[in-house]
Amino acid sequence: MTSDRSDPATLAIFNALFASVAEEMGVTLGRTAHSPNIKERRDYSCAVFDATGQMVAQAAHIPVHLGAMPTAVEYSMPLAPFLPGDVVLLNDPYLGGTHLPDVTMVSPVFLRSGLIGYIASRAHQADIGGMSPGSMPLASELYQEGLIIPPIKLYEAGKLNQAVYDLILRNVRTPDERRGDLDAQMACHRIGEQRLLEIAGRYGADETQRQMQALLDYAERITRAAIAKIPDGAYEYEDFLDDDGTSDESVPIRVKVTVSGDSLDVDFTGSGPERPSSINSVASVVKSAVYYVVRCLLDEHVPTNHGCFRPVSLTIPEGTVVAARPPRAVSAGNVETSQRMVDVVLGALAQALPDLIPAASAGSMNNTALGGYDPERQRYYTYYETIGGGGGGTPVAPGLSAVQTHMTNTMNTPVEALEMSYPFRIVEYRIRRTSGGNGEHNGGDGIVRSLEFLAAGLLTVISERRRLQPWGLAGGQLGEPGKNVLQRAEGEEVVLPAKFQMFVQEGDRLTIHTPGGGGWGKPASS
Repeated sequence: MTSDRSDPATLAIFNALFASVAEEMGVTLGRTAHSPNIKERRDYSCAVFDATGQMVAQAAHIPVHLGAMPTAVEYSMPLAPFLPGDVVLLNDPYLGGTHLPDVTMVSPVFLRSGLIGYIASRAHQADIGGMSPGSMPLASELYQEGLIIPPIKLYEAGKLNQAVYDLILRNVRTPDERRGDLDAQMACHRIGEQRLLEIAGRYGADETQRQMQALLDYAERITRAAIAKIPDGAYEYEDFLDDDGTSDESVPIRVKVTVSGDSLDVDFTGSGPERPSSINSVASVVKSAVYYVVRCLLDEHVPTNHGCFRPVSLTIPEGTVVAARPPRAVSAGNVETSQRMVDVVLGALAQALPDLIPAASAGSMNNTALGGYDPERQRYYTYYETIGGGGGGTPVAPGLSAVQTHMTNTMNTPVEALEMSYPFRIVEYRIRRTSGGNGEHNGGDGIVRSLEFLAAGLLTVISERRRLQPWGLAGGQLGEPGKNVLQRAEGEEVVLPAKFQMFVQEGDRLTIHTPGGGGWGKPASS
Protein backbone atom coordinates (compact mmCIF):
# COMPACT_ATOMS: atom_id res chain seq x y z
CA MET A 1 0.00 0.00 0.00
CA THR A 2 1.21 3.48 -0.84
CA SER A 3 -0.48 6.71 0.09
CA ASP A 4 -0.31 10.47 0.17
CA ARG A 5 1.32 11.46 3.45
CA SER A 6 -1.15 14.34 3.82
CA ASP A 7 -4.26 12.19 3.33
CA PRO A 8 -6.26 12.77 6.56
CA ALA A 9 -8.03 9.41 6.40
CA THR A 10 -4.78 7.47 6.09
CA LEU A 11 -3.20 9.44 8.91
CA ALA A 12 -6.19 8.73 11.14
CA ILE A 13 -6.03 5.02 10.35
CA PHE A 14 -2.33 4.71 11.13
CA ASN A 15 -2.62 6.85 14.24
CA ALA A 16 -5.31 4.49 15.51
CA LEU A 17 -3.23 1.46 14.57
CA PHE A 18 -0.08 2.62 16.37
CA ALA A 19 -2.02 3.85 19.40
CA SER A 20 -3.83 0.51 19.60
CA VAL A 21 -0.47 -1.25 19.95
CA ALA A 22 0.35 0.84 23.02
CA GLU A 23 -3.16 0.44 24.43
CA GLU A 24 -3.12 -3.35 24.06
CA MET A 25 0.30 -3.48 25.66
CA GLY A 26 -1.16 -1.60 28.63
CA VAL A 27 -4.17 -3.89 28.90
CA THR A 28 -1.89 -6.93 28.87
CA LEU A 29 0.38 -5.46 31.53
CA GLY A 30 -2.51 -4.49 33.80
CA ARG A 31 -4.28 -7.82 33.53
CA THR A 32 -1.23 -10.01 34.08
CA ALA A 33 0.57 -8.02 36.82
CA HIS A 34 0.59 -9.26 40.42
CA SER A 35 0.76 -6.06 42.49
CA PRO A 36 -2.30 -3.90 43.17
CA ASN A 37 -0.13 -0.93 42.27
CA ILE A 38 -0.01 -2.08 38.65
CA LYS A 39 -3.10 -4.24 38.15
CA GLU A 40 -5.49 -1.94 40.07
CA ARG A 41 -3.91 1.54 40.06
CA ARG A 42 -2.47 1.04 36.57
CA ASP A 43 0.74 2.82 37.43
CA TYR A 44 2.37 2.07 34.09
CA SER A 45 2.79 3.46 30.59
CA CYS A 46 3.38 2.03 27.12
CA ALA A 47 4.50 3.61 23.86
CA VAL A 48 5.65 2.93 20.29
CA PHE A 49 8.76 4.49 18.73
CA ASP A 50 10.18 4.71 15.22
CA ALA A 51 13.56 3.30 14.22
CA THR A 52 15.34 6.51 15.30
CA GLY A 53 13.79 6.49 18.79
CA GLN A 54 11.12 9.17 18.25
CA MET A 55 7.84 8.43 20.02
CA VAL A 56 5.12 7.71 17.46
CA ALA A 57 2.20 6.79 19.70
CA GLN A 58 1.37 6.37 23.36
CA ALA A 59 -1.48 5.00 25.38
CA ALA A 60 -3.44 7.35 27.67
CA HIS A 61 -1.32 6.43 30.68
CA ILE A 62 0.94 8.43 33.05
CA PRO A 63 2.11 11.90 31.90
CA VAL A 64 5.26 11.86 34.04
CA HIS A 65 6.30 8.61 32.35
CA LEU A 66 5.53 9.33 28.75
CA GLY A 67 7.42 12.54 28.16
CA ALA A 68 10.48 10.89 29.66
CA MET A 69 10.36 7.53 27.88
CA PRO A 70 12.05 8.83 24.71
CA THR A 71 15.07 9.53 26.93
CA ALA A 72 15.04 5.88 28.02
CA VAL A 73 15.06 4.76 24.39
CA GLU A 74 17.88 7.20 23.67
CA TYR A 75 20.01 5.80 26.50
CA SER A 76 19.33 2.25 25.29
CA MET A 77 20.85 2.99 21.86
CA PRO A 78 24.51 2.51 22.91
CA LEU A 79 23.71 -1.19 23.46
CA ALA A 80 23.14 -1.59 19.71
CA PRO A 81 23.49 -3.42 17.41
CA PHE A 82 20.29 -5.10 18.49
CA LEU A 83 18.96 -8.51 17.55
CA PRO A 84 15.38 -9.77 17.46
CA GLY A 85 14.41 -10.77 20.99
CA ASP A 86 16.62 -8.22 22.75
CA VAL A 87 15.04 -6.40 25.71
CA VAL A 88 16.79 -3.53 27.48
CA LEU A 89 16.02 -2.91 31.16
CA LEU A 90 16.79 0.27 33.11
CA ASN A 91 15.68 2.48 36.00
CA ASP A 92 18.66 4.81 36.54
CA PRO A 93 17.20 8.36 36.64
CA TYR A 94 20.46 9.75 35.32
CA LEU A 95 20.49 7.32 32.39
CA GLY A 96 16.98 7.53 30.99
CA GLY A 97 14.79 6.81 34.04
CA THR A 98 12.69 9.06 36.26
CA HIS A 99 12.99 7.53 39.75
CA LEU A 100 14.12 4.06 40.76
CA PRO A 101 10.70 2.40 41.27
CA ASP A 102 9.85 3.16 37.61
CA VAL A 103 11.41 0.23 35.75
CA THR A 104 11.57 0.63 31.97
CA MET A 105 11.84 -2.01 29.26
CA VAL A 106 12.75 -1.19 25.65
CA SER A 107 12.49 -3.71 22.80
CA PRO A 108 13.59 -3.34 19.17
CA VAL A 109 11.10 -4.73 16.64
CA PHE A 110 12.37 -6.33 13.42
CA LEU A 111 10.50 -7.31 10.28
CA ARG A 112 12.73 -10.00 8.83
CA SER A 113 16.18 -8.36 9.16
CA GLY A 114 15.06 -4.74 9.15
CA LEU A 115 14.45 -2.61 12.27
CA ILE A 116 11.03 -0.98 12.04
CA GLY A 117 10.86 0.60 15.50
CA TYR A 118 10.84 0.10 19.25
CA ILE A 119 8.26 -0.54 21.90
CA ALA A 120 8.70 0.53 25.51
CA SER A 121 6.94 0.19 28.84
CA ARG A 122 7.50 1.78 32.23
CA ALA A 123 5.91 0.32 35.37
CA HIS A 124 6.15 1.54 38.95
CA GLN A 125 7.38 -1.38 41.03
CA ALA A 126 5.97 -1.23 44.57
CA ASP A 127 9.48 -1.93 45.88
CA ILE A 128 12.92 -1.83 44.29
CA GLY A 129 14.98 -2.13 47.47
CA GLY A 130 16.66 0.72 49.31
CA MET A 131 16.35 1.95 52.88
CA SER A 132 12.56 1.75 53.26
CA PRO A 133 9.65 -0.33 51.95
CA GLY A 134 8.19 1.15 48.80
CA SER A 135 11.53 2.69 47.80
CA MET A 136 10.32 6.26 48.36
CA PRO A 137 12.43 7.17 51.42
CA LEU A 138 13.53 10.48 52.88
CA ALA A 139 16.94 9.97 51.34
CA SER A 140 20.01 12.11 50.76
CA GLU A 141 21.55 10.09 47.93
CA LEU A 142 20.35 7.84 45.15
CA TYR A 143 21.97 4.71 46.59
CA GLN A 144 19.57 4.84 49.55
CA GLU A 145 16.52 4.79 47.31
CA GLY A 146 16.97 1.33 45.83
CA LEU A 147 18.70 -0.88 43.30
CA ILE A 148 20.14 1.23 40.45
CA ILE A 149 19.89 -0.45 37.04
CA PRO A 150 21.76 1.19 34.14
CA PRO A 151 20.64 0.23 30.62
CA ILE A 152 21.37 -3.50 30.37
CA LYS A 153 20.06 -6.34 28.23
CA LEU A 154 17.67 -8.47 30.26
CA TYR A 155 17.07 -10.61 27.18
CA GLU A 156 19.61 -11.19 24.42
CA ALA A 157 18.27 -12.66 21.20
CA GLY A 158 15.29 -13.95 23.16
CA LYS A 159 17.33 -15.60 25.94
CA LEU A 160 16.84 -14.39 29.51
CA ASN A 161 19.95 -13.17 31.31
CA GLN A 162 19.15 -15.17 34.42
CA ALA A 163 21.99 -13.66 36.47
CA VAL A 164 20.61 -10.14 36.00
CA TYR A 165 17.11 -11.32 36.84
CA ASP A 166 18.29 -13.08 40.00
CA LEU A 167 20.29 -10.05 41.08
CA ILE A 168 17.23 -7.80 40.84
CA LEU A 169 14.97 -10.19 42.74
CA ARG A 170 17.57 -10.66 45.49
CA ASN A 171 17.60 -6.90 46.16
CA VAL A 172 13.86 -6.32 46.66
CA ARG A 173 11.64 -7.04 49.65
CA THR A 174 8.88 -8.82 47.74
CA PRO A 175 10.60 -10.91 45.06
CA ASP A 176 7.60 -13.04 44.13
CA GLU A 177 5.47 -9.97 43.44
CA ARG A 178 8.32 -8.32 41.54
CA ARG A 179 8.81 -11.45 39.45
CA GLY A 180 5.14 -11.38 38.55
CA ASP A 181 5.21 -7.70 37.60
CA LEU A 182 8.41 -8.00 35.55
CA ASP A 183 7.01 -11.03 33.74
CA ALA A 184 3.86 -9.00 33.05
CA GLN A 185 5.99 -6.30 31.46
CA MET A 186 7.61 -8.91 29.26
CA ALA A 187 4.18 -10.23 28.29
CA CYS A 188 3.11 -6.76 27.23
CA HIS A 189 6.25 -6.45 25.09
CA ARG A 190 5.51 -9.73 23.35
CA ILE A 191 2.02 -8.56 22.45
CA GLY A 192 3.33 -5.14 21.39
CA GLU A 193 5.93 -6.69 19.10
CA GLN A 194 3.32 -9.02 17.62
CA ARG A 195 0.87 -6.19 16.89
CA LEU A 196 3.50 -3.87 15.40
CA LEU A 197 4.70 -6.70 13.16
CA GLU A 198 1.13 -7.31 12.02
CA ILE A 199 0.88 -3.67 10.93
CA ALA A 200 4.23 -3.79 9.12
CA GLY A 201 3.40 -7.14 7.57
CA ARG A 202 0.08 -5.85 6.24
CA TYR A 203 1.25 -2.51 4.86
CA GLY A 204 4.95 -3.13 4.37
CA ALA A 205 7.90 -1.83 6.35
CA ASP A 206 8.48 1.17 4.06
CA GLU A 207 4.88 2.36 4.24
CA THR A 208 4.73 1.78 7.99
CA GLN A 209 7.80 3.92 8.54
CA ARG A 210 6.54 6.52 6.07
CA GLN A 211 3.31 6.87 7.99
CA MET A 212 5.20 7.12 11.28
CA GLN A 213 7.03 10.16 9.90
CA ALA A 214 3.83 11.61 8.46
CA LEU A 215 2.17 11.42 11.90
CA LEU A 216 5.15 13.11 13.53
CA ASP A 217 5.03 15.91 10.94
CA TYR A 218 1.27 16.30 11.32
CA ALA A 219 1.49 16.60 15.11
CA GLU A 220 4.26 19.17 14.73
CA ARG A 221 2.14 21.26 12.36
CA ILE A 222 -0.86 21.21 14.69
CA THR A 223 1.30 22.08 17.71
CA ARG A 224 2.98 24.96 15.91
CA ALA A 225 -0.43 26.29 14.87
CA ALA A 226 -1.60 26.19 18.49
CA ILE A 227 1.53 27.97 19.75
CA ALA A 228 1.18 30.61 17.02
CA LYS A 229 -2.18 31.61 18.57
CA ILE A 230 -0.45 32.55 21.86
CA PRO A 231 0.59 36.22 21.94
CA ASP A 232 4.33 36.61 21.49
CA GLY A 233 6.19 37.57 24.65
CA ALA A 234 8.06 36.38 27.71
CA TYR A 235 5.92 35.20 30.62
CA GLU A 236 7.43 34.46 34.03
CA TYR A 237 6.08 32.69 37.09
CA GLU A 238 7.37 31.41 40.42
CA ASP A 239 5.96 28.93 42.88
CA PHE A 240 7.41 26.96 45.78
CA LEU A 241 7.61 23.51 47.27
CA ASP A 242 6.64 23.52 50.96
CA ASP A 243 10.04 22.18 52.03
CA ASP A 244 12.67 19.63 51.09
CA GLY A 245 11.94 17.15 53.87
CA THR A 246 15.08 18.07 55.82
CA SER A 247 14.23 21.67 56.76
CA ASP A 248 11.24 24.01 56.70
CA GLU A 249 12.77 26.20 54.01
CA SER A 250 10.55 26.47 50.93
CA VAL A 251 12.09 25.64 47.55
CA PRO A 252 11.54 27.98 44.58
CA ILE A 253 10.67 26.74 41.11
CA ARG A 254 10.94 29.53 38.53
CA VAL A 255 10.18 29.58 34.84
CA LYS A 256 10.22 31.97 31.90
CA VAL A 257 8.10 30.91 28.93
CA THR A 258 8.98 32.76 25.74
CA VAL A 259 6.59 32.57 22.82
CA SER A 260 8.01 33.52 19.44
CA GLY A 261 5.83 32.79 16.44
CA ASP A 262 5.18 29.06 16.40
CA SER A 263 7.95 28.16 18.86
CA LEU A 264 8.04 27.94 22.63
CA ASP A 265 11.09 28.25 24.88
CA VAL A 266 10.81 27.19 28.51
CA ASP A 267 13.63 28.28 30.83
CA PHE A 268 13.89 27.12 34.46
CA THR A 269 16.84 29.36 35.31
CA GLY A 270 16.44 30.76 38.83
CA SER A 271 15.01 27.60 40.34
CA GLY A 272 16.50 26.66 43.71
CA PRO A 273 19.75 24.72 44.04
CA GLU A 274 19.71 20.93 44.35
CA ARG A 275 18.93 19.72 47.87
CA PRO A 276 20.30 17.02 50.19
CA SER A 277 16.96 15.24 49.93
CA SER A 278 14.78 13.33 47.50
CA ILE A 279 12.84 16.29 46.05
CA ASN A 280 15.45 16.76 43.32
CA SER A 281 14.39 16.05 39.77
CA VAL A 282 16.18 15.03 36.59
CA ALA A 283 15.92 16.62 33.15
CA SER A 284 13.68 13.87 31.73
CA VAL A 285 11.02 14.69 34.33
CA VAL A 286 11.20 18.37 33.38
CA LYS A 287 10.57 17.40 29.78
CA SER A 288 7.56 15.36 30.84
CA ALA A 289 6.07 18.29 32.76
CA VAL A 290 6.57 20.80 29.95
CA TYR A 291 5.40 18.45 27.19
CA TYR A 292 2.32 17.62 29.24
CA VAL A 293 1.35 21.29 29.43
CA VAL A 294 1.95 21.76 25.71
CA ARG A 295 -0.19 18.71 24.97
CA CYS A 296 -2.98 20.21 27.09
CA LEU A 297 -3.10 23.17 24.71
CA LEU A 298 -4.07 20.87 21.85
CA ASP A 299 -7.33 19.21 20.90
CA GLU A 300 -7.71 15.79 22.46
CA HIS A 301 -7.83 14.14 19.02
CA VAL A 302 -4.36 15.36 18.02
CA PRO A 303 -1.85 12.48 18.05
CA THR A 304 0.46 12.56 21.04
CA ASN A 305 3.91 11.89 19.66
CA HIS A 306 7.37 13.38 19.30
CA GLY A 307 6.10 15.87 16.74
CA CYS A 308 4.33 17.73 19.55
CA PHE A 309 7.71 18.25 21.20
CA ARG A 310 9.60 19.63 18.20
CA PRO A 311 8.47 23.28 18.57
CA VAL A 312 9.57 23.33 22.22
CA SER A 313 13.06 24.16 23.49
CA LEU A 314 14.10 23.90 27.12
CA THR A 315 16.74 25.40 29.35
CA ILE A 316 17.27 23.17 32.39
CA PRO A 317 20.18 24.43 34.52
CA GLU A 318 22.25 21.63 36.05
CA GLY A 319 22.81 21.63 39.77
CA THR A 320 19.32 22.91 40.51
CA VAL A 321 16.38 21.15 42.09
CA VAL A 322 14.94 20.59 38.60
CA ALA A 323 18.13 19.04 37.20
CA ALA A 324 20.20 17.55 39.98
CA ARG A 325 23.55 15.90 39.49
CA PRO A 326 24.31 12.33 40.58
CA PRO A 327 24.23 10.91 43.16
CA ARG A 328 21.43 13.16 44.47
CA ALA A 329 18.25 11.38 45.58
CA VAL A 330 15.33 11.98 43.21
CA SER A 331 12.35 9.81 44.17
CA ALA A 332 10.15 12.71 45.29
CA GLY A 333 11.25 14.91 42.41
CA ASN A 334 9.42 12.62 40.03
CA VAL A 335 6.13 12.75 41.94
CA GLU A 336 6.07 16.12 43.73
CA THR A 337 8.50 18.53 42.07
CA SER A 338 7.05 17.55 38.70
CA GLN A 339 3.66 18.79 39.89
CA ARG A 340 5.11 22.19 40.78
CA MET A 341 6.80 22.42 37.39
CA VAL A 342 3.38 22.05 35.80
CA ASP A 343 2.00 24.73 38.12
CA VAL A 344 4.64 27.29 37.16
CA VAL A 345 4.36 26.67 33.41
CA LEU A 346 0.58 26.98 33.63
CA GLY A 347 0.94 30.07 35.81
CA ALA A 348 3.16 31.69 33.18
CA LEU A 349 0.84 30.79 30.31
CA ALA A 350 -2.17 32.10 32.23
CA GLN A 351 -0.81 35.61 31.61
CA ALA A 352 -1.03 35.02 27.86
CA LEU A 353 -4.13 32.80 27.84
CA PRO A 354 -6.32 34.03 30.73
CA ASP A 355 -9.48 32.52 29.25
CA LEU A 356 -7.96 29.06 28.83
CA ILE A 357 -5.67 28.17 31.74
CA PRO A 358 -7.17 26.73 34.98
CA ALA A 359 -6.25 27.62 38.54
CA ALA A 360 -3.79 25.42 40.39
CA SER A 361 -4.87 21.88 41.17
CA ALA A 362 -4.00 20.00 44.37
CA GLY A 363 -0.31 20.05 43.45
CA SER A 364 0.61 16.80 45.24
CA MET A 365 0.37 13.09 44.61
CA ASN A 366 0.13 12.53 48.39
CA ASN A 367 2.44 9.51 48.16
CA THR A 368 1.93 6.85 50.83
CA ALA A 369 4.26 3.86 51.21
CA LEU A 370 4.12 1.16 53.88
CA GLY A 371 5.87 -2.13 54.43
CA GLY A 372 6.72 -4.79 56.94
CA TYR A 373 5.78 -8.33 57.91
CA ASP A 374 2.16 -9.41 57.57
CA PRO A 375 1.52 -11.92 60.39
CA GLU A 376 -1.86 -13.02 59.03
CA ARG A 377 -0.58 -13.84 55.55
CA GLN A 378 2.87 -14.78 56.90
CA ARG A 379 4.82 -12.80 54.34
CA TYR A 380 6.51 -9.47 53.81
CA TYR A 381 4.59 -6.81 51.95
CA THR A 382 5.15 -3.40 50.37
CA TYR A 383 2.35 -0.99 49.61
CA TYR A 384 2.51 2.22 47.60
CA GLU A 385 -0.24 4.52 46.46
CA THR A 386 -0.94 8.08 45.42
CA ILE A 387 -4.10 9.85 46.59
CA GLY A 388 -6.01 12.36 44.48
CA GLY A 389 -7.12 15.88 45.32
CA GLY A 390 -9.05 18.76 43.86
CA GLY A 391 -8.72 20.05 40.31
CA GLY A 392 -8.34 23.77 39.73
CA GLY A 393 -11.37 25.80 38.69
CA THR A 394 -11.40 26.62 34.99
CA PRO A 395 -12.64 29.61 32.97
CA VAL A 396 -15.72 27.60 31.94
CA ALA A 397 -16.43 25.13 34.77
CA PRO A 398 -15.64 24.18 38.37
CA GLY A 399 -12.67 21.94 39.06
CA LEU A 400 -13.31 18.24 39.50
CA SER A 401 -13.28 16.81 43.01
CA ALA A 402 -11.34 13.79 44.26
CA VAL A 403 -9.29 13.17 41.13
CA GLN A 404 -5.69 12.54 40.19
CA THR A 405 -4.37 15.69 38.56
CA HIS A 406 -1.66 16.62 36.06
CA MET A 407 1.42 14.40 36.23
CA THR A 408 -0.35 11.36 37.62
CA ASN A 409 -3.16 9.56 35.88
CA THR A 410 -3.49 6.49 38.06
CA MET A 411 -6.71 4.83 39.08
CA ASN A 412 -8.27 4.52 42.51
CA THR A 413 -7.34 1.25 44.21
CA PRO A 414 -10.59 -0.40 45.35
CA VAL A 415 -10.85 -0.71 49.13
CA GLU A 416 -11.62 -4.41 48.75
CA ALA A 417 -8.40 -4.99 46.81
CA LEU A 418 -6.34 -3.19 49.43
CA GLU A 419 -7.79 -5.10 52.37
CA MET A 420 -7.35 -8.43 50.56
CA SER A 421 -3.66 -7.71 50.01
CA TYR A 422 -2.37 -5.74 53.01
CA PRO A 423 -2.60 -5.69 56.82
CA PHE A 424 -4.63 -2.48 57.12
CA ARG A 425 -8.21 -1.39 56.66
CA ILE A 426 -9.71 1.75 55.17
CA VAL A 427 -11.94 3.25 57.85
CA GLU A 428 -12.78 6.50 56.07
CA TYR A 429 -12.69 7.48 52.42
CA ARG A 430 -14.66 10.51 51.31
CA ILE A 431 -14.63 13.83 49.52
CA ARG A 432 -13.22 16.64 51.64
CA ARG A 433 -16.13 19.04 51.23
CA THR A 434 -15.47 22.80 50.83
CA SER A 435 -11.71 22.33 50.49
CA GLY A 436 -11.70 23.79 46.98
CA GLY A 437 -11.15 27.54 46.65
CA ASN A 438 -14.22 29.70 46.06
CA GLY A 439 -14.59 31.48 42.76
CA GLU A 440 -16.88 32.12 39.86
CA HIS A 441 -15.94 28.51 39.24
CA ASN A 442 -14.88 26.79 42.46
CA GLY A 443 -11.86 24.58 42.77
CA GLY A 444 -12.53 20.90 43.19
CA ASP A 445 -12.53 19.32 46.63
CA GLY A 446 -9.82 17.03 47.96
CA ILE A 447 -10.08 13.65 49.67
CA VAL A 448 -10.04 12.36 53.25
CA ARG A 449 -8.56 8.88 53.52
CA SER A 450 -7.94 7.07 56.79
CA LEU A 451 -5.96 3.82 57.17
CA GLU A 452 -5.97 1.74 60.34
CA PHE A 453 -2.91 -0.49 60.61
CA LEU A 454 -3.45 -4.11 61.59
CA ALA A 455 0.27 -4.81 61.99
CA ALA A 456 3.41 -2.83 62.68
CA GLY A 457 5.24 -1.34 59.72
CA LEU A 458 7.46 1.44 58.39
CA LEU A 459 5.38 4.28 56.95
CA THR A 460 6.56 6.96 54.51
CA VAL A 461 4.48 9.91 53.32
CA ILE A 462 5.78 12.32 50.69
CA SER A 463 3.32 15.15 50.13
CA GLU A 464 3.07 18.82 49.26
CA ARG A 465 0.73 21.81 49.60
CA ARG A 466 0.57 21.39 53.37
CA ARG A 467 1.67 25.01 53.95
CA LEU A 468 1.59 26.77 50.58
CA GLN A 469 -1.91 26.54 49.16
CA PRO A 470 -2.97 25.95 45.55
CA TRP A 471 -3.42 29.34 43.93
CA GLY A 472 -6.51 30.76 42.32
CA LEU A 473 -6.79 32.77 39.09
CA ALA A 474 -8.73 35.85 38.01
CA GLY A 475 -9.71 36.61 41.60
CA GLY A 476 -10.41 33.03 42.63
CA GLN A 477 -9.48 31.99 46.15
CA LEU A 478 -6.83 29.58 47.34
CA GLY A 479 -7.55 25.89 47.77
CA GLU A 480 -7.31 24.46 51.28
CA PRO A 481 -3.92 23.00 52.18
CA GLY A 482 -3.59 19.31 52.94
CA LYS A 483 -2.96 17.77 56.35
CA ASN A 484 -1.43 14.51 57.60
CA VAL A 485 -2.65 13.26 60.98
CA LEU A 486 -1.65 10.17 62.99
CA GLN A 487 -3.83 8.90 65.81
CA ARG A 488 -1.99 6.44 68.03
CA ALA A 489 -3.76 3.34 69.26
CA GLU A 490 -3.79 4.77 72.80
CA GLY A 491 -5.59 7.91 71.56
CA GLU A 492 -2.85 10.54 71.10
CA GLU A 493 -3.27 12.59 67.90
CA VAL A 494 -0.30 14.14 66.11
CA VAL A 495 -0.25 16.45 63.08
CA LEU A 496 2.67 15.32 60.94
CA PRO A 497 4.78 17.27 58.41
CA ALA A 498 4.42 17.09 54.66
CA LYS A 499 7.24 14.55 54.38
CA PHE A 500 7.97 12.03 57.09
CA GLN A 501 9.00 8.46 57.82
CA MET A 502 8.10 6.58 60.99
CA PHE A 503 7.24 3.22 62.48
CA VAL A 504 3.56 2.62 63.14
CA GLN A 505 2.00 0.01 65.40
CA GLU A 506 -1.11 -2.13 65.28
CA GLY A 507 -4.13 0.06 65.97
CA ASP A 508 -2.52 3.32 64.81
CA ARG A 509 -4.54 5.29 62.28
CA LEU A 510 -3.24 7.62 59.54
CA THR A 511 -5.63 10.18 58.06
CA ILE A 512 -4.59 12.13 54.99
CA HIS A 513 -6.56 15.24 54.02
CA THR A 514 -5.55 16.15 50.46
CA PRO A 515 -5.58 19.73 49.10
CA GLY A 516 -8.44 21.27 47.16
CA GLY A 517 -7.94 23.11 43.89
CA GLY A 518 -7.81 26.86 43.54
CA GLY A 519 -10.87 28.80 42.42
CA TRP A 520 -11.18 30.65 39.09
CA GLY A 521 -12.79 34.10 38.93
CA LYS A 522 -14.15 36.26 41.70
CA PRO A 523 -16.75 34.56 43.91
CA ALA A 524 -20.29 35.83 43.36
CA SER A 525 -20.48 37.05 46.98
CA SER A 526 -17.35 39.20 46.73
